[in-house]
Amino acid sequence: MDDDQETRLFELADRILAVGRLIHASKEPAFAGQSWTPLESAVMRVVDREPGITAGAAARATRLISSNTSRALRNLEAKGLVRRVSDPDDARRVRLYPTEEAARNLGELRRVWSGLLDGVAHDPAEIDTAVGLLRRIENGLAGGPRTDIQEQT
Repeated sequence: MDDDQETRLFELADRILAVGRLIHASKEPAFAGQSWTPLESAVMRVVDREPGITAGAAARATRLISSNTSRALRNLEAKGLVRRVSDPDDARRVRLYPTEEAARNLGELRRVWSGLLDGVAHDPAEIDTAVGLLRRIENGLAGGPRTDIQEQT
């Protein structure tokens, strides 16, 4: 990799981090008194995208160690955002599902974050290109496309 490419890729990573922090912080007014750690947010994202996922699969999907995933799940359950259900085919296995409260929170996040970004990009093709690039980056960093997690398009 040459210096120009290294500089471009560093700038891309730096901008992604900065934008992620700003987006995450923007939820505060709508969720006053509620908070989620970055770990809890990562686990909740997986549970929202793949209802019925196991804790082990959630740990793999988020690339977190199982003890951190377990702690995040306990906290999310205590906050009323995740519920555990015994697998009907294997009682030793527990499946994770978002609660109705989690669905309400996700709807509110959708409203807040969409409003935050409204006006930043008007061209749907430009937005689709940015989303596609970020999806490829996420998949590349996570070790390639995941077959156990469905992507929302």
